Amino acid sequence: MYLNVHSQYSLRYGTLSVSKLIEEAACRGVTQMVLTDINNSTGVMEFIRACREAGIKPIGGLEFRKEKRLLYIGIAKNKEGMRELNELLSFHNLNKEVLPDEAPSMQHSYIIYPFGYANPLKANEYIGIRYEELHSLYNKNVEVLKQKLVVLQPVFVAGKIEYRLHEYLRAIDLNTLLTKVEKEDRCLANDCFQEPGFLEAKFSKFAFILDNSRALLDSCSMDEYAGSRVNLNRKTFTGSKKDDRELLEKLAIGGVEYRYGKSNKGALKKVKQELKVIFELDFCAYFLITWDIIRYASSRGYYHVGRGSGANSTVAYCLRITDVDPIELDLYFERFLNAQRTSPPDFDLDFSWDEREDVQDYIFKRYGAAHTALLGAMSTFKDRSVIREISKVMGLPKAEIDGYTDPSRSALNRDNATFKKITAIYAMLQNMPNQRSIHAGGVLISEEPITYYTALDLPPKGMPTVQWDMYEAEKIGFDKYDVLSQRGIGHIKEAVRLVEDNLGKKVDIHQVKKFMKDPELNNKLKIGDTIGCFYIESPAMRQLLTKLSCDNYLVLVAASSIIRPGVASSGMMPAYIRYHHDPSKVVYLHPVMEELLGETYGVMVYQEDVIKICIHFAGMDGTDADILRRGMSGKYRSKAEFDRLVEKFFSEARKLGRPEETIAEVWRQVSSFAGYSFSKAHSASFAVESYQSLFLKTYFPKEFMVAVLNNYGGFYTRWLYVHELQKAGAKVHLPCVNNSLTVVSIKGADAYLGFIGVLGLENKLMERIVEERFENGNYLSAEDLIKRTGIGLEQVVILIRVGALRFTGKSKKELLWEVHLLMGQKAQPANHTELFVMEKKNYSMPQLVDTDLEHAYHELELLGYCLSMSMFDMLKTNYRGEVSAKSLKPHTGRMVKMVGWYVCEKTVHTKNNKKMWFGTFLDAEGNFFDTTHFPNTTPAYPFRGHGCYLISGMVAEDFGSPSIEVKQFAKLPIHANPIME
Repeated sequence: MYLNVHSQYSLRYGTLSVSKLIEEAACRGVTQMVLTDINNSTGVMEFIRACREAGIKPIGGLEFRKEKRLLYIGIAKNKEGMRELNELLSFHNLNKEVLPDEAPSMQHSYIIYPFGYANPLKANEYIGIRYEELHSLYNKNVEVLKQKLVVLQPVFVAGKIEYRLHEYLRAIDLNTLLTKVEKEDRCLANDCFQEPGFLEAKFSKFAFILDNSRALLDSCSMDEYAGSRVNLNRKTFTGSKKDDRELLEKLAIGGVEYRYGKSNKGALKKVKQELKVIFELDFCAYFLITWDIIRYASSRGYYHVGRGSGANSTVAYCLRITDVDPIELDLYFERFLNAQRTSPPDFDLDFSWDEREDVQDYIFKRYGAAHTALLGAMSTFKDRSVIREISKVMGLPKAEIDGYTDPSRSALNRDNATFKKITAIYAMLQNMPNQRSIHAGGVLISEEPITYYTALDLPPKGMPTVQWDMYEAEKIGFDKYDVLSQRGIGHIKEAVRLVEDNLGKKVDIHQVKKFMKDPELNNKLKIGDTIGCFYIESPAMRQLLTKLSCDNYLVLVAASSIIRPGVASSGMMPAYIRYHHDPSKVVYLHPVMEELLGETYGVMVYQEDVIKICIHFAGMDGTDADILRRGMSGKYRSKAEFDRLVEKFFSEARKLGRPEETIAEVWRQVSSFAGYSFSKAHSASFAVESYQSLFLKTYFPKEFMVAVLNNYGGFYTRWLYVHELQKAGAKVHLPCVNNSLTVVSIKGADAYLGFIGVLGLENKLMERIVEERFENGNYLSAEDLIKRTGIGLEQVVILIRVGALRFTGKSKKELLWEVHLLMGQKAQPANHTELFVMEKKNYSMPQLVDTDLEHAYHELELLGYCLSMSMFDMLKTNYRGEVSAKSLKPHTGRMVKMVGWYVCEKTVHTKNNKKMWFGTFLDAEGNFFDTTHFPNTTPAYPFRGHGCYLISGMVAEDFGSPSIEVKQFAKLPIHANPIME
């Protein structure tokens, strides 16, 4: 009788997970029921699978609500009915239209209206009546409705405890106090599964209602949905599998000549071997669609990077999906494809952040809106900020809430009764779905219309998005295409353009093999001079490069994966560095490790290494090994399956006679490493892009750094890239209304900061200033700027204070007097032509002088950094330290004092769960140095944000990379703002 059951996917309303829902139903002898979550079908496919396992007949549906009001419940008769319901909701979501009060005509679905609905009913429409409403039927002629009444027993909760949780969810959703949640905002306390026979007893005098309900349920069937995973992706590219095979073979073999030349028999043989596996696994369409996406992007002049396990394939290299040569790098083909694999390999396609949307738009248009959607994601109640939300709806004062969310007060809160109640509620909310969002870049391309499996949302991204996440997509049978964006590609693309515009030189950025042999580039790698370069600019990566004395591509490929947390947490990063410098000291855990990991000194560096170890050391098959690797990387959610494979690792290794201690240590390294590692092809792709960035930084440093700034930087804050631009030889100017664009511009060696970096300046005004200047020439005065742009007083004051009107030759104070006298508090009309130009009166003003310190404070406020004055120049002290960054090595083991300009910090947790920090600073000469802050010193000497610090500590050296182990640490005072005095 349960035609209206809800799961947790009725977000911030339902309290039951799909598994708990089915467990509750089974306990009460329920044999069939309908999942009808509010305005979504997120859980329907999961519900169908789980019900079948429990021996319960599943039926899919949707509950349609407008604001707080139940409009109607849709129940699918079959797969076509599910599509009808999904398309009804999708249409209104995608067109941003409210749902109609009456459902449209449907052939394959039932519609149930709440009791009280008075309009004529269609053949497929019914009225749902709750047992509390039966009294309304007494002494009334029910013959007219006899065939149209069905039992309405909603299920939202499991009992009293869950009902209270439901009330908290409603209060959080409505952002109100628990006591202010209205009756219509929540379900009823009895909206749960009833004991067996309860509903039959309640409806006993109206048995026909029970009969109608059973007949409705009996007529529905979800059997058309496959019981096990099937491939639901688009099955062909050309429309014919035969033509797909022939086209893929033609493209791949043609690509061999492009990549390897005409007579490379080894490459041709490898491509044919790979094609055979691709054909057998029926992955032709997946490769061809990926190739088609790249083909379109290339036709538009877009640059891309192809990553992921698919980049292990020589076929992908020959199709130009990736620029990584699998033969040169001896990539492990089984990581990419093995005969047991059921899902295609991953291709991560990176585009510039400002070009990806056009690529996505092409995919939607090329493969059809009915068959294409972005992949969704599901955020959960897992952040400790939920404690604040719970406290708020309880009506607690802010001070008390702050106390409950302060980790330092955890001991005091432990025995607090209110806090215990809050944490109990938090424990129930933890990992419950909170809201639907969007995956970082997943795109689904289906064979059938995608609405057979989900309704579609329209998030702010503006493209149709499925209502479930990547884990559910995989279980249903969809494999995503990852179309991603990154700033690094934007840096490269714009730098190439700027080099041509500013220097008249064309750069072929794809000559990567030539770059790899360039001693200038390799020397920059070796010394860690990589600021602005993709993936190799962070302090940790620069330190690793110097420790490895990295001077070639292959070492950089390894470094790109070694830097990941997995290798560090396994303790193998120091071992790798040590063995890299002295391979004679390598100690292998087992001969198999030497055989498989000789290239990396017995250290697992890549994801392939995990698979190799599982297969050859532990005796697992390729499929189990890959599933185990994926489980460790968080891409496989079945804990039971994962635990089974862990046990299999140990049992199969024992069967091979591996020593118990060796098995345990190998597993420790595997388990701590695998979750955060890259595939070798992935690392190689990153290394290729790193070399491209490094080439531009080495030979065109000014243009490259402008490109970095215009693509919103990278690892560091904006001021550091401005500093690097100055170090590159550019004369960097403050924004100027007669020279600046919205972004940073460069002409010769002169670089002008753009208006975008000015805090508080309106976007429309930035564009108007530039457009008006291009159309009608430079501005002649502050008054001319005001008249031509219609700028308001507040905005012109910002421009004056940042120095953008310095072309007038007047001081900022003079200009401020002038615009206040001219404008008062009113904005002037824009772009009007004066019939007569009235000469304004000139008043005699006292001499108003700006100081350098005043300029510096204006820049700090409006840009976030000083351009006209270094932070060192703002210090009250002239002391700059005993040593410089360049002279640290000779002081190894000694105490030194330095003054450093703060760049960034990184927090880490020790094995004892104590916090320690790593800092990065510039010395007075503009060179980097690093600091280590141990737990025993950090609380006494904390970081206090941007500025300069006096640092006292011991110089330590690790493989040629010096740092300071801080003993004392204090932020130095700067000269006071003269404007405030």
